[in-house]
Amino acid sequence: MRVQNNNTMLAGEQNGYGHRNQHRPIRIGVIGVGNMGQNHARVLSSMKDVELVGVADINVERGLETASKYKVRFFEDYAELLPHVDAVCIAVPTRMHYAVGINCLLAGIHVLIEKPIAASISEAEFLVNAAAESQCILQVGHIERFNPAFGELSKVLKTEELLALESHRLSPYSNRANDVSVVLDLMIHDIDLLLELAASNVVKLTASGTRALDSGYLDYVTATLGFANGIVATLTASKVTHRKIRRIVAHCKNSFTETDFLRNEILIHRHTTNSGDYRQTLYKQDGVIEKVYTGNIEPLRAELEHFVNCVRGGNEPSVGGEQALKALRLASLIEQMALEDKVWNPLEWQPESRVQSLTPTI
Repeated sequence: MRVQNNNTMLAGEQNGYGHRNQHRPIRIGVIGVGNMGQNHARVLSSMKDVELVGVADINVERGLETASKYKVRFFEDYAELLPHVDAVCIAVPTRMHYAVGINCLLAGIHVLIEKPIAASISEAEFLVNAAAESQCILQVGHIERFNPAFGELSKVLKTEELLALESHRLSPYSNRANDVSVVLDLMIHDIDLLLELAASNVVKLTASGTRALDSGYLDYVTATLGFANGIVATLTASKVTHRKIRRIVAHCKNSFTETDFLRNEILIHRHTTNSGDYRQTLYKQDGVIEKVYTGNIEPLRAELEHFVNCVRGGNEPSVGGEQALKALRLASLIEQMALEDKVWNPLEWQPESRVQSLTPTI
């Protein structure tokens, strides 16, 4: 274990720290300082009432560089970081989520872990149970929940009769997150969002996918969901598209709403009524387009502020372990169906885990 030369006693080390103490900063560490971990460190270093204590990474050069940039301690072994913090942000590869997360929770440390919550349903369930037993906050980084565009879309749809949803999350190929399929890397964001918007169980599912690269994982997947309340949803995710797209479309009885998460823009298309002569309007299609104002707060900052508030107040996070587990279950099923090119029958589906709270719908 390597530690930067720093003989200053960390805040709160001598006197301890009460998580709900309003007079001391929340002491947080970042485990894994790759692309996403770098962003966690950047935002945490500028937050009020937060002390970024240190960063941990098995890549010594990258870890030391990050620690130096934010003037914090570096730990090659993340276990050495835990005695100095109240909470951690875990941004390691997906296959390591369970091992790192469970050790942090068993140590009584509050956890924000990047999505997906774990590489398998059984690992995710153990994390959820460990958080409950240790009475620690477990928040999962479904960052689009904190995108101001999604917040406004949710408000818009509360006043509409929703019929169908479409999501497109497309990206050019990247070396990041190449240890999982496009379903667990990209589509899982929209799985979580569409489950929230539809607010119903999935009762029908078809999925198809293909490998465009030699990664061994699916690189392009499309899925169609049928919900118990009659809403239909289609999801498309790609790692091999030359243009980056992040979009959800909502088909409603009286409107058509487009949400662009990259432009932070919502457009609502509505028909206008015309009381004129029928013969004059037979082939005429009039309509209005409403542009919804959305805030411009960085979603990661909003997510981390929510996490800190949950740690300080002992509140349940809006995207906790149970919600993330539900998204992972559906993502795993979509991945399985896409690989086997089968149609899902909920009466025949046997879940991976023996501890299953969803029966037989999702």
